[in-house]
Amino acid sequence: MIFISMNQKLRLLSYVVIAYMLLAFAWWTILLNTKNEEAYTAKKESLKISMMVDGTYTTEAEFIQTEKYTALKDRYKRRQLMIFGESLVFVISLFIGFWLINKGYRDIIKNSKNKTNFLLSISHELKSPVASVRLALETLIKRDLEKSQLKKISAGALKENTRLGALIENLLLAAKLEESYEINREVVRVADIILPIVNNEKLKYPSAEIQINIDDSVKLIHTDKFALHTILNNLIENALKYSPGIKRVLIQFKAADNDLLIEVGDQGVGIPKEEKERVFDKFYRLGAEITRTTKGTGLGLFIISKMVKALGGNIAVKDNDPRGSVFIVKLKNQVVKQFQ
Repeated sequence: MIFISMNQKLRLLSYVVIAYMLLAFAWWTILLNTKNEEAYTAKKESLKISMMVDGTYTTEAEFIQTEKYTALKDRYKRRQLMIFGESLVFVISLFIGFWLINKGYRDIIKNSKNKTNFLLSISHELKSPVASVRLALETLIKRDLEKSQLKKISAGALKENTRLGALIENLLLAAKLEESYEINREVVRVADIILPIVNNEKLKYPSAEIQINIDDSVKLIHTDKFALHTILNNLIENALKYSPGIKRVLIQFKAADNDLLIEVGDQGVGIPKEEKERVFDKFYRLGAEITRTTKGTGLGLFIISKMVKALGGNIAVKDNDPRGSVFIVKLKNQVVKQFQ
């Protein structure tokens, strides 16, 4: 037995209504045009008879060239153009409306799927560290452990607790960014922001190769420290997370007048062309197998895009050479020209 959801029924009903409207309007167009032709024919014959009685013309060629017939024919053609013109406008409007309805339906389905995937991901992400911490505590309670074992289990529990805290912070930050984010600018050194992030990532990925290039002109910037830290932390985390095998990441800071350009390139799985615009959507995760098996909630790039927008900038992604992706962030009026 085939099950049809309410959304599918409504969509099918909309198709039926649109098809009926098209057929009905086509019928009315044909009917109006027929009536217009009949009216024209009747008026033409009536005009012929009256002009023949008056002796205005003697042949058909003379009748066609008369001013009254020319005016009659012009009115007929204008009405005909009006009928078909209005029909064309209606059909175009109907198809535009249909396209918008269909697009809205697809967007609703995609958002629903994204939210479902998010709930599944977040449930797993929350349960995993909670279960790990609980297991560690139960082990500590039930067993007498040596100092080295105690230290190892405690470190593991602390790591999972830190991950859980970071996850909750991301959830709260994503909710906050839906409304607004208040920027607090201050003068900071780029190295003071990027180096702690890179050092922390190297603890998680000891074999990772992370290269940092900072132009002399951008060593000091005027920005929101928390926002920039969040942007860089998420970009670098993603670059490493979605890079199978040897993890290589290149981070570059450049200047374009007073604007700050940040490029974070990796040699990972890359992003398909059709998904490049959607990766910044809330809850969205790539369909590649590595992204489905990798931990994540689909909030990282959403948070990045909101932070970049709050700083008055923009973000884009392009393919890297020979593989992977490069995220390019441009932040306006960030560079401090003079610094000590």
